[in-house]
Formats: sequence, structure tokens, C-alpha cells
Amino acid sequence: MPLGLNQNSAVTSPNLEQESSRASPQRVVLLLQGLMGRLFRRLGQELIRSGHRVYKVNFNGGDRLFWRLPGGIDYRGSLDEWPSVLRDIIREKGITDVVLFGDCRSYHLAATQICREAGLPVHVFEEGYIRPDWVTLELGGVNGHSTLPSDANFYRKTAASLPARSPHKQVPSSFRRRAAEGLAYNVADILSRWYYPHWHNHRPWHPLVEGYGWARKLLRGRGKRTRATALIEHLERTEAEYFLFPLQLPSDAQIRLHSDFESMDEALETVIGSFARHAPAHTRLVIKEHPLDNGVCNWRRQSHEIAARFGVEDRVDYLGWGDIVPVAARAKGMVTINSTSGTLALASGVPVVVLGQAVYDIEDVTHQDGLDAFWCNPARPDAETFSAFQRVLVERCLIPGGFFSEEALDKVVQHAVRRFEDRKVLQWLDEHAEAQGQG
Repeated sequence: MPLGLNQNSAVTSPNLEQESSRASPQRVVLLLQGLMGRLFRRLGQELIRSGHRVYKVNFNGGDRLFWRLPGGIDYRGSLDEWPSVLRDIIREKGITDVVLFGDCRSYHLAATQICREAGLPVHVFEEGYIRPDWVTLELGGVNGHSTLPSDANFYRKTAASLPARSPHKQVPSSFRRRAAEGLAYNVADILSRWYYPHWHNHRPWHPLVEGYGWARKLLRGRGKRTRATALIEHLERTEAEYFLFPLQLPSDAQIRLHSDFESMDEALETVIGSFARHAPAHTRLVIKEHPLDNGVCNWRRQSHEIAARFGVEDRVDYLGWGDIVPVAARAKGMVTINSTSGTLALASGVPVVVLGQAVYDIEDVTHQDGLDAFWCNPARPDAETFSAFQRVLVERCLIPGGFFSEEALDKVVQHAVRRFEDRKVLQWLDEHAEAQGQG
């Protein structure tokens, strides 16, 4: 860390002003926490090139490692102090827009509330509602905080007024890159804890534990791929009927804030228990590991232990690796808490039941009669309604690209800035400001 910063100040900024290569910056953007990796650095570079003024709050050494641009602000205070400090940053820098990844982190929950009070737009990144090769960028909030309606007629009516969707090209993605960036982020976090003494991580593990999990997962990758390939080939060869339950990340606040579950452990108990009691005897349950799981929890062992307790250990399989798209397409149905992988199944006409809050949990799209009834009578999605839902999502809160390759990041940041400057967004800002003034 550079010397000369005020060690006692909650906020320090090595570079308070930055000039774009273009005159008259259009907006003053404050980036909060991003995804572990290069997303926000690349976004910052593109925003600056487009004539905007950019600041970035770094909450730990991992944030700082991947920023390395002018306008960095090191926040070294506590979570309790954060709202007051953020208000000062917004006022002193003249912030017009706030951008963050994931709106359920403690610092981000406080930030979105402050921005709401101040009438500032919050642009929220998240994994794409529709996958693969899409990223969510939504105004105000995502998933359980989204302002998207749950009325099927709204999507059918709105989609009918929109032009046809442009062709969509797949982008490459590298798990090794994701794992390496996660490992680097956690190492930088550990080595800088002395400098960020009050840093409050939204993730449930010490970064040393998480870093070890990523390293172990990388080393064990070949064995996981071998077992997964054998399972997929067995399911195809035997033409087994199976339901799919994709796991979500234990650190995913969507579980705790937008479902009745406290953890994935509890969700596993519920799903496997219901499967044991109500699913036809000839069907199987395939539990799919999240591709970004850090390897800290042994979900394979835990799934088998729960299945044994319910007497269905011979009907429950664990898939630790592989592309979920073809596995979902062959499934009899998918069970999810609120994972966006549900849209992969829906796109293939596969029935989906949602156990939490999800933007796609809409009548005529998902099964509405509960988990226990799902195993024997899963309701298929109405193709027309789901197609309309997808079209509205693309128009309102999706951009093409991804996070884990240069080509994917190029596409994301270019489309993000384009969406950021879109006239519809500017119109939304004018309407919001007018509503605030009338209030």
C-alpha cells in the first residue's frame, strides 16, 4: 500500500480528480464493489474513455488489486460509519450515478437506501437472468429487489410492441481464470487486513479458507471431470428420467434474503426429503454443483448423507462438473430456490418449480402448485409467455457478454456504457427526478 495516506481517516483518496481525454465529462460515476476480478477496472476504463468522471471505493486489498486506476477511494472505516461517509463522498464528488455488483451485500444494502433517499440511480450488475452469455444490469435492484412485474400479461403485451431481438453470439468463459482471480483477490485481502481493519466481508469464510478451497478445486479438477462425464454418459445411455437441482453458492444472499431458507444445507434437506416422499420410484434426482463453488464445502458428501438418511441414496446423483445446459434440457424438471439457471430449463421447455423469489416465477412460466406436487405433475412453461418474458428482459436489464474472458469482458463493458447512456435510462432519470420534486 502506498505511504502517506491518512491512516486515521475513514476515507482516503490518492487521486481526487481525474480528467478524461474528452472535454466536459457527462456524468460522475461511483463504483462500489464489483465481482472478484477485472470487471470494474475494465468498466472504469471504458467510462473514462466515453467522457465520464469515475471514482471507485476499495473496501479491501482485493478491490484495490484489481482497480489500479486513478480515482480510487480506500474506505477504512466500519460498516456503521459507512452511510455517513458515503453521503460525504456523494456530496463532495458530485456523484450522479452509483454502480455495484450484487445489491444484497451489507455495504450495498446501505448504499442503495442512501441513493434512494438522494434520488440517485443505482445500476446493479449481477449474473445474467438468462444464461449463458448474458449479464444483468438493472436499475434499482435485481432478483428479489427488482421492479420487474410478475404479471404474465404485462410481458406478452410489452413484448408485442418491441422489435425482434438481435442475433446473439456466444462468448468464451474460463473457469481457470475465475479461480485464479478469486485466489489472487483473497490473497490480496489477507495481506491488507492491517490496512482495512474494519472490513466486513459478505462471504461466510475467512479469505484464507476460501483461497485454499479454490486451490484444492483446481488441483482436483481432473477427477471431478472424470466422474461427471461418467455420470452424464450413464444417464444418456440408460435414458433415465431425472429431476435436476442446481445448487447455489452458500454466500448467495438471494437464499437468505429472498427465500425461507437460511442455507443450502436446509434447502438440500427440503428438496431431497420431498423427492423421497413424493417422486415416482423410477425417477432420479441429479444435484448439480455451482460452477463457481469455491470447494470449501463438500456438497457431494453432504448430498449423499442426506439421501441415505431419507433412504434414496441409490436414486440421488451428484454432478460436480460440466455444462448445465444439456443436462437441464434432458431433465424431467428442475427444482431451484431462485437461481437464474432456471431460465436455462425454461428455454428448453422443461418444467421449473421455484422455492424462493425469482423474477421468472410467473404464472404460465413456472410450476405454481408447490414442490411436493411437482414430482408427479410438473407444469411445462408456455413457450409464448416465456419468449415474451425473455424479450422484455433483454430490452430492459440484460446486456450480452460475460466475466471470465477478454472477449466476454469487452462485450460487457461496451454494452454497459451504451446502456448507461441510453436515452431510455436518461428518460427514467428525468421522470425519477420529477417525481422526487413533486414529492
